[in-house]
Amino acid sequence: MLTIWGRKTSSNVQALMWCVGELGLPYRRHDAGHRFGGLDTDAFAALNPNRTIPVLQDGDDPPLWETGAILRYLAAHYGDDQFWPRAPLRRAETDKWAEWAKLNVAMAFTVPVFWRVVRTAPADRDPDAIRAAVDALETKLAIADAQLGLHPYLAGDTFTLADIQFGHVLYRYYDIDIAHRPLLNLARYHQNLTDRPAYREHVMLSYDELKAD
Repeated sequence: MLTIWGRKTSSNVQALMWCVGELGLPYRRHDAGHRFGGLDTDAFAALNPNRTIPVLQDGDDPPLWETGAILRYLAAHYGDDQFWPRAPLRRAETDKWAEWAKLNVAMAFTVPVFWRVVRTAPADRDPDAIRAAVDALETKLAIADAQLGLHPYLAGDTFTLADIQFGHVLYRYYDIDIAHRPLLNLARYHQNLTDRPAYREHVMLSYDELKAD
C-alpha cells in the first residue's frame, strides 16, 4: 500500500496521483500543505526535511520526496517496458522528455503564468508580464507540438512517464483564461489525455477548486 502526503490541488501531487492511477496502485492520501497545513510539524520533517509535498512511502520502506524521483521509482518498480523502458537508451529518451517537461514547461507555467492569473486578484494582475510569460512558455510548447506531429505521445509511440510529467500541466494551461497559440498537435494530444480515466480523476480539477486552494 502506498501512503501519500499532499493536497490534491498541488500540481506535483496531481502528477504523482495520475501516475498512481495509470499504474492501478492502491493508496491512501493525506491532505497536507497550503490550507491544510501540517508541513511545519516534527512528524512531517521526519518524512521530508524540506517540508514540501508530495511525499510517498511504499509499505514500510523509507519515505521518498522530490516528485521526479518518486515518479521514476513508481515507473521502475511497477511500470511495464512501454511506460518506463528497461533498455538504457530507450529509457534515456523517455527521461529526456520527462526532464524537459519539468524544467521547461512546468516551471515556466506554474509561477510565471498560473500564479499571476489564478492566484492574483484581478486588480493586481500585470497583463504585460502575463503575456510575456505565456509567450516564453509557448515557445517551449511549440517544441512539443512539433514532436507530437511525429508521434502520438511525447517520447514516441506509446504512453510513458514523460507524458505524466508533461500532461499534468496542460489541463491548467488550457483551462485558465489566457489566449492560446494555435498549436494543433498539442491540442489534439491534450484532448486525447482527457479520455484517460486517471487523468480525469486526478488532474482535471475545476477552476474554482484550484483558485480556492
